Amino acid sequence: MPQPKLHGLKARHIHFIALGSAIGTGLFYGSAGAIQAAGPAVLLVYLLGGAVVYFMLRALGEMAVSHPVSGSFAEYTRAHLGDWAGYITGWMYAFEMIIVCLADLTAIAIYLRLWFPTTPQWVWVAVTLLVVGAANLTSVRWFGELEFAFTIVKVLAVIAMIIAGAAILIFGLDTATPHSTGFSNLWDDGGFAPHGIPGIIAAFILVLFAFGGTEIIGVAGSEAEHPERDIPKAVNTVPFRILLFYVGAILVILALNPWRTITGEESPFVQIFSALGVNWAAALLNVVVITAALSAINSDLFGAGRVITGMARKGLAPQKMATTSSQGVPVFTTAALIVVLIVGVVINAVLPEKIFNIIAALATFATIFVWLMILLSQVGFRRKLASDEARRLQFPVPLWPFGQYFAIAFIVFTFGIMAWLPEYHSALAVGVAFTLIMTGVYFFRHRSIPSQK
Repeated sequence: MPQPKLHGLKARHIHFIALGSAIGTGLFYGSAGAIQAAGPAVLLVYLLGGAVVYFMLRALGEMAVSHPVSGSFAEYTRAHLGDWAGYITGWMYAFEMIIVCLADLTAIAIYLRLWFPTTPQWVWVAVTLLVVGAANLTSVRWFGELEFAFTIVKVLAVIAMIIAGAAILIFGLDTATPHSTGFSNLWDDGGFAPHGIPGIIAAFILVLFAFGGTEIIGVAGSEAEHPERDIPKAVNTVPFRILLFYVGAILVILALNPWRTITGEESPFVQIFSALGVNWAAALLNVVVITAALSAINSDLFGAGRVITGMARKGLAPQKMATTSSQGVPVFTTAALIVVLIVGVVINAVLPEKIFNIIAALATFATIFVWLMILLSQVGFRRKLASDEARRLQFPVPLWPFGQYFAIAFIVFTFGIMAWLPEYHSALAVGVAFTLIMTGVYFFRHRSIPSQK
């Protein structure tokens, strides 16, 4: 089946999708858990995790610029690692997106209780699905515009928080906090790494969870008007984004508040405004986290829909999911995902709240699994190229092959952490079970399908 060239996303859409994917609930709330685990040394973990993300995205960018396709990394893993690899990568990504969507949908309903405590939770879930579903079902351009607007809100909020915190530190403004402020907080309370190497290692899971979703650049890039130009520009901004929005923001937070005071009872970002005595900080942050959750659901539906549609065209998903509208939108696939989310939210509402910790860990398993497959497929892609073909690559990965091997080793090590720490055993077991079940489905139902490389 021919794949329509959609040309739906402009350069600004790709840039803001890439930017928005790195700013979400993992940063606004997950950072507190990472700080408690590693102390100020969490800054090193964000730098290490950011390096892994950068090499993964450069691997994806190299393949996407050389061969932009619908379905993106699932297609690359299929082409360079085999049909099973493409199949399991695509479904693992869809699994990841659905899990994150479920968490964010329920989170939005909880956030809105601040203003509408008597409104039933299902009302906000329905409204959210209506808005985001409509954006994904109409056209690629509408998705891009909605994500563009969501990301502007998040970016401005984080920048405002950083500027406010920096003003306190630089100008010595009076604060409403009972403790001292200053960069000495980075080493005065138990040292830079108060929990040692084990604490730093324990923070890896939460930090990588915060970076989850950045791979959507490859999915969105396949629908860019000029992928050969827009994808490299978006990917190359990743180091700056990580330094500013993660390392910079966490550095300011740690300088304003001793790490032991960042308990997770409120967002670390709220504490910046609390230090200024801003009483409406809770309401402001509520707007930001709702926007972040909406952005995540919007982009996750987009990414999962495109990947599943790409697999359906290869016979690795129900054939009905291969159909698209005149605008190139996978209507049936997107509608099916929305139905799954409706059922999932109903189930999620009756489960204990501790399920969210499992969801975060499970999302991390799925995320780094997908990253690992992207990195391995790029290694396979390179090995098929002649030396002169490699020299002609428009967007080659830097530090080849050492950067790629570093990222691969880091991800394998993270899987080892999940096996080492008891709190991640449930998520690891579910992730492995999903992989085995989908592998069984592949060999029983899809193995006989001729490859369409």
